[in-house]
Amino acid sequence: MAIYNRIASIMMALACMAVLAAPARAGDYRLSMIADGLDMPWGLAFLPNGDMLVTELSGALRLVRNGEVQKAPIEGVPESLYAGQGGLMDIVLHPDFAENGFVYLSLAAGKSSDNKLRVVRGRFTGTALEDVRTIFETAPAKDIAVHYGGRMAFMADKTLLITTGNGFDYREEAQNLGNHFGVIARVTDNGKVPADNPFANDNAAQPEIWSYGHRNPQSIIYDAPSGQVYQTEHGPRGGDELNLIEPGNNYGWPIATYGLDYSGASISPYQQYEGTVQPLKYWTPSIGPSGMALYRGADFPDWQGDIFVTALVFNYAVRVEMKNGAAVGEQILFTEIGERLRDIRQGPDGKLYILSEGGDSGKLWRVDVAGQ
Repeated sequence: MAIYNRIASIMMALACMAVLAAPARAGDYRLSMIADGLDMPWGLAFLPNGDMLVTELSGALRLVRNGEVQKAPIEGVPESLYAGQGGLMDIVLHPDFAENGFVYLSLAAGKSSDNKLRVVRGRFTGTALEDVRTIFETAPAKDIAVHYGGRMAFMADKTLLITTGNGFDYREEAQNLGNHFGVIARVTDNGKVPADNPFANDNAAQPEIWSYGHRNPQSIIYDAPSGQVYQTEHGPRGGDELNLIEPGNNYGWPIATYGLDYSGASISPYQQYEGTVQPLKYWTPSIGPSGMALYRGADFPDWQGDIFVTALVFNYAVRVEMKNGAAVGEQILFTEIGERLRDIRQGPDGKLYILSEGGDSGKLWRVDVAGQ
């Protein structure tokens, strides 16, 4: 009887997993296309008046108003290196944007043979950025235009988190605190080093480093209700990760990984290694995680507290069901868009917004309750 009870329990668990992995029913939600005509949209920010700012990887910052992408790009945006995986990437607003108008942009800077990730701050006037200045740059420069990271998030204390990639050819450097390869950096809103950064007093380390051992972090979020920071990063062939980030931690790359090299060769004999932190969840095969949001809206109570990750490989988003800080299941969503999904954000209205790259025309989508 005990054996039969065990089998029944296993079958019930498998059935629950199947439900979570299945695409959502079409009647659960409705996708509304908010805007069209974007060129490789990458990042999204919501202005207090209801307008939105969208970065285009090719270098332009666009204003979206009442569902229309304004023809004239925002002036004053610094030139970026549009090559490989580089270009104009993320955008975030200062927590006190309504008072100071500060906008932060991440971009690839330099030339293909000598480039870095740069973060700039400018004051948004409605049509232009003024008083633009650099507040952070990775060091040293690299000679390949890939693996920038480039996502940003403000924390409650108004410090800014910035993800940086390992530069692809420099993967071992992600374990070297003396550079910015494969780290999450933390700076003040004007680019200073916070005194409580974990390596601020280490003469052998870059003082901006908040965590390290990352490969190519493509999203980062700060969840105000819980005070937690979540991040996703690309693995090589498999081993994409969702991580809970804590200061000073080593997240393992390339010592510990669930992925293989693109050649099929082993990168490391270890999937776990003493002194490194395991991901909350990993994906093999790779989904190519891009944007991320933690849902705190009212439209979908069953999604409350879950993490949404957009994917570049399979043209969908994954809802990671979270329970007591653990990833306990997943659900595939928004396959009907049928395009690479670059970013997902929760807007001030509590709704989820999605950027799809499109073939010739990138789009902005909103997730509504079906029938409303």
